Amino acid sequence: MSELGPRAGNHPEIGQLLTSRVMFENVVTTAGRWAIRHETRYRYSTEVVFAPHVLRLTPRSDAVRCLTRSLHITPTPLECTDWSDHFGNTSTRVSFGTTASDELVIESRLELETVPNVARAGGLGLGPLPFTPPADDSLAAFRGWDGSVEVAELAARLARDVGAAPVPFFDHLCQTLYSTLDRQIRPDGAAQAPAETLRTGRGACRDLTVLFLAVGRSLGVAGRFVSGYQGQEDSPDGRRHLHAWPEVFIPELGWLGWDPTHGVPVGQGHVALFAAPEQAATMPIEGGFFFDGPTVTSTLSYSISVEAR
Repeated sequence: MSELGPRAGNHPEIGQLLTSRVMFENVVTTAGRWAIRHETRYRYSTEVVFAPHVLRLTPRSDAVRCLTRSLHITPTPLECTDWSDHFGNTSTRVSFGTTASDELVIESRLELETVPNVARAGGLGLGPLPFTPPADDSLAAFRGWDGSVEVAELAARLARDVGAAPVPFFDHLCQTLYSTLDRQIRPDGAAQAPAETLRTGRGACRDLTVLFLAVGRSLGVAGRFVSGYQGQEDSPDGRRHLHAWPEVFIPELGWLGWDPTHGVPVGQGHVALFAAPEQAATMPIEGGFFFDGPTVTSTLSYSISVEAR
């Protein structure tokens, strides 16, 4: 999953904008502890003035316990405010002054513990797929799909293979996408349409995520697109990148995640930042800028480290 393109902004490392330490009560056994550093740097061909930006770099509280969190941003913002949305995500709104700059850098540092999901072993008494959504469907926003014939045919075939049992179905789907698709890193662009990923037989993590969700949604299963980090599985180039994976809602079990890019269930090495019905709402950095002159060009670079503690 890539960083946002030239219209997005980042906050440099010159000043510590936000540092917080969260204390937790009722501590439970955790599955892993991680130190994460994520720096994003935009360079511009001429000086620009930055409009407000939205950062989606705070881990979801249902997936991790955040022990320390800091943001370092240059130019130093005038204001930084966190807020929570109706999907349970935390975003940060950053406002800048009128000082122009030819560079924008954001460095996020996290220390956290992942929360194990113990629900996956349950659900043996669930009814078969497809699911019929309730009349008053609170998850309707998570069920939309494009009606692709190719997707529906894949869903039907895989459901037959496992007797339409929900959890085995998604295990099977995860392994099928992992073993049959050429998984690539594509730093730019939105996710492909699910039928395109099936037709070409290749895709980045966001493409496999969107395909996985479409297959589940074709059987009435609510699903959400999750962006974040993963620190255990290997990547094709040996570097760490922002990652994407799907989560689906299974009655009695709640939200469960699979990672078809690596062929595994979501586990202690996955750190969820943001979850939404579609990819576009999960971009880590979003904003704009103003400039004088006929044109401006920009370049983006980033580095991510995920280290076990």
